[in-house]
Amino acid sequence: MGFRIYHFLVLSCFLLAACDDRPAEQSSARSLEEIKASGKLVVLTRNAPTTWYIDRDGEAAGPEYEMARDFAEHLGVEAEFKLRPSLGAILDSLQEGAGDLAAAGLTPTDQRRKHFRFGPGYQDVTQQVVCRRDNVQPERVADLAGLDLAVVADSSYAERLRALEPEHPELRWREIPETSTEELLQSVWKREIDCTVADSTIVDINRRYFPELSAPFNLTREQSLAWALPASSADLERAVAEWLEAYRADNRLSRLQEKYYGFFEVFDYVDTRVYMRRIDRRFPKFRSYFRQAAEKHDLPYTLIAAQGYQESHWRANARSPTGVRGIMMLTLRTARSLGVENRLDPKQSIFGGAKYLARMKKRFSDEVTEPDRTWLALAAYNVGRGHLHDAQKLARKKGLSPYRWRSMKKVLPLLADKDYYRDLKYGYARGTEPVRYVRRIREYRHVLKNEMRQREARAGGGG
Repeated sequence: MGFRIYHFLVLSCFLLAACDDRPAEQSSARSLEEIKASGKLVVLTRNAPTTWYIDRDGEAAGPEYEMARDFAEHLGVEAEFKLRPSLGAILDSLQEGAGDLAAAGLTPTDQRRKHFRFGPGYQDVTQQVVCRRDNVQPERVADLAGLDLAVVADSSYAERLRALEPEHPELRWREIPETSTEELLQSVWKREIDCTVADSTIVDINRRYFPELSAPFNLTREQSLAWALPASSADLERAVAEWLEAYRADNRLSRLQEKYYGFFEVFDYVDTRVYMRRIDRRFPKFRSYFRQAAEKHDLPYTLIAAQGYQESHWRANARSPTGVRGIMMLTLRTARSLGVENRLDPKQSIFGGAKYLARMKKRFSDEVTEPDRTWLALAAYNVGRGHLHDAQKLARKKGLSPYRWRSMKKVLPLLADKDYYRDLKYGYARGTEPVRYVRRIREYRHVLKNEMRQREARAGGGG
């Protein structure tokens, strides 16, 4: 059995001589008036898709980031975000007075309530057991016996497993410090462990990128996520509650959750039969736009068309909850920089996407030659130039070429590894995604080129 006692719990018990159900007082916490006077609200969080991250435009994003920023604006101050590598480190820092609140997808568990205040719940989640669908598929807690089950240390998942242990003495698990739920999900995907436990929101996001993951059963009923505050911050707790009530009433909370967690199509792997049908039925409507845009920006039209399929499956009205739109799935900021007024207009989107890819290609030094220049530009289009720059720096440190795709596709996945991304300028990124992105576009392009060649030959257009 993995059993790790929170060291902040031990410290609090020592200071108080006894642990009761009341939050332990913390003299270092700032009052609401002190926060306002300083002009800053210090927010503790972590680098992850459900909290705070750098998007492909190089801007801070994430649901916790936006909520905390909006709350700070309500107070008339600026939000200052301090990143911590783990849940335990976030809670330690909060207790030590290094932040005013923790916005990190936290569940107000019984143990945590002994040491912290919590604002009102803002989102309901369930704890889900997550495994790989082609590995093991437990259907109940008893089926976890004998499996390699690992969870984040200091997490609500570990607390839940300890609560289940008396009824399931055969249950065994490991609690991993200094890791994240996202890293453990990737370990499941890599078959390094059998299963882990994660909040349903985290599972929903990561299954878009690792569709082999499955959640065979829930470990809890619905639980609320809430911000954690120092035990002495009663005035700040009231301010959070009042703001959140108005935030919810104005539908700003629901819009935020739709943006980051709303449904959109999970794009499948290369399915030749489905793809061929779409070449027949969808592609002809946009083929002339792809040809014209490619010619204007000196790009192969089959490359732009294959990229458009990867982005949206050639759906002009494609929308992502994170704010990208259209056939080429442009962000609003990118679209504006390209002069695209309506991202859902297929011609504007295709011309904008081609212009953006051409722009990415021009940003590399002369040492990057074809076809590596194209593959690196596609990767930058997907993950953002900042994250790709981080990967190039990492390649240099590892003695690999930052100019060759063969090297970069080995390095990019390391952007999701805390041992690496904690020292990089732009932090965490799902580095496996741009590698898949480039591979799929190459596959789609290969099929499309062959199909177009055959059709042109049949029509007398030559080979």
